[in-house]
Amino acid sequence: MDKLYTLMTDLNQQGSFITICGPISFDLIIGISSTIKQKMKLEMARSSTVLKVFSVFVENAENIIRYSAHRFSDDDGGEMGQGIIMIGFNDGNYFISSGNLIDSSKVEKLSKKLSNIQNLSKPELKEYYRKKRKQAPDEGSKGASLGFLEIAKKACKPIDFSFKKVDDKYSFFFLRTAI
Repeated sequence: MDKLYTLMTDLNQQGSFITICGPISFDLIIGISSTIKQKMKLEMARSSTVLKVFSVFVENAENIIRYSAHRFSDDDGGEMGQGIIMIGFNDGNYFISSGNLIDSSKVEKLSKKLSNIQNLSKPELKEYYRKKRKQAPDEGSKGASLGFLEIAKKACKPIDFSFKKVDDKYSFFFLRTAI
């Protein structure tokens, strides 16, 4: 009980108002969406901000569902990825932080991709997004390869990311977006 209370206190001090840790599914995204919107409306957040936060939350959840190295499947063909997503308000901005395990062999390629996105100005990001929309998805992608660009377009600051080696096979991938 003490550890759970300490965890809740720590999350509150960080500004988190929603934290999800464990298996993440599309059903969970649907279930939590109205809570996110309702919480932000109670805080008198602008509609455009609510939509951006919700959109970035969905992109992060989809990344965990599709790419987390820690996966679950059910008999109906549904898949879940294990990870963590935190939504909160701190330093005058809403934030969405997420993390999940990835295969360490993917760290270099993902780091290069995110560094490129991180270093683009807003006009460059918009142009790069238009260019990528006309191209085929990246090799190994389970979507349109636009998720990180969508996130960066909605962010008010450059996206923040890092990797922590867990063991010889896996690394923990962390992504934080300010809205």
